[in-house]
Amino acid sequence: MQDMIRVGVVGVGRGRSFARGTGELTGMKLVALCDTWEERLEQTGKEFGVETYTDYDEFLSHDMDAVILANYFHQHAPFAIKALEAGKHVMSETTACYTLAEGVALVRAVEKSGLTYMFAENYPYMLFNQEMRRLYQAGEVGAVTYAEAEYIHPDPAEVVMGRSPGKDHWRNWIPATYYCTHSLGPIMFITETWPEKVNGFVMTNPSDDPVTQRTLKYSDPCSMIALRMDNGAVVRLVQVRLRGHGVWVRVHSSRGLMENLRWGDRSMLRVVREQYHEERRYPEEMIYKPDFPEYHAQAMQAGHGGGDFFTNYHFAQAIRSGDAPFLDVYRGVTMSIVGPLAYRSALNDSNTVDVPDFRREEDRVAFEADDWRPGPHPDQPAPSIHGHLQPTQEQIEFSREVWRKTGYDGE
Repeated sequence: MQDMIRVGVVGVGRGRSFARGTGELTGMKLVALCDTWEERLEQTGKEFGVETYTDYDEFLSHDMDAVILANYFHQHAPFAIKALEAGKHVMSETTACYTLAEGVALVRAVEKSGLTYMFAENYPYMLFNQEMRRLYQAGEVGAVTYAEAEYIHPDPAEVVMGRSPGKDHWRNWIPATYYCTHSLGPIMFITETWPEKVNGFVMTNPSDDPVTQRTLKYSDPCSMIALRMDNGAVVRLVQVRLRGHGVWVRVHSSRGLMENLRWGDRSMLRVVREQYHEERRYPEEMIYKPDFPEYHAQAMQAGHGGGDFFTNYHFAQAIRSGDAPFLDVYRGVTMSIVGPLAYRSALNDSNTVDVPDFRREEDRVAFEADDWRPGPHPDQPAPSIHGHLQPTQEQIEFSREVWRKTGYDGE
């Protein structure tokens, strides 16, 4: 049996899923945890029986092979670069980078290190997306011409504020276009196309929404992103806080259509192939539930529709083989920079913005100093298209009450 890959996880909230995903099947052994929330860190460390650290630099000195980053959304690139420089393989949660300059620095750091970097975008590995990739890559539906993907995730006010403790928590101010990899990831995974141009559109907070009325948010609730891909296809992405919870992917290609169902069992797949001017080989329309291509039973027990199993699994496989994973640094950074570029478009009357290709050094040079970063403070670009929004006293008081119940007593 091969030696276990020793892994440390940063973040004991979302990171718990990655910690649980280590073990014999993936060939990874959890050896350390890191977080600044000391109480929760101590509890989680005891649960898993591993060393704990509140200081990231000390954590990196632990005897381990790889680091999984599940810290805050806008902080992944600096943590990843530091881990690579310390000789650790890295798997990073979304987003890979918050600014274009961070994207450039991350790509260069991965190349310099010669180590494995994987982007832990789990939505491509959902059951229906893996089956659509299989059909598409086998040529069963032709070349993509138009695709849509939606990641819609509404919640009651108590849940919204419970997962974002503190006025400056990233979930309270991240611009509406930035959380785009759950929708873009499946399209790039299925079709292997890359975005070249982007237009961003942002929807504003409806005044009669009882969730909006109670929650402390500095950003807009939802966005629509239009992309032109490198094969000429058009893609529409919609995310995040609309009503009608669901994940949906639809791919129109030259010889067929694929989509997961919008109702009922949403992991089921609908495939339409009219077979005009071709010998008929398939039923014109099929609706079925596929199996995962491998490790079906294990994936069915994992979070995010099985995606959480496969991110851990493919990360370990890439480390062992030395081959870059499909969701490598180039795809991870490309998916991630669509967010800020789409927001720039939205701020400029939704005009078209080119998407640089950081596989090319000339594109990196053009953006290596581009550290534009919207945020909640007045000295930063506003995270809402309406400027720096001011929460009401009612929103502040409600949010503080929810935070106290979670054990958070800060502002």
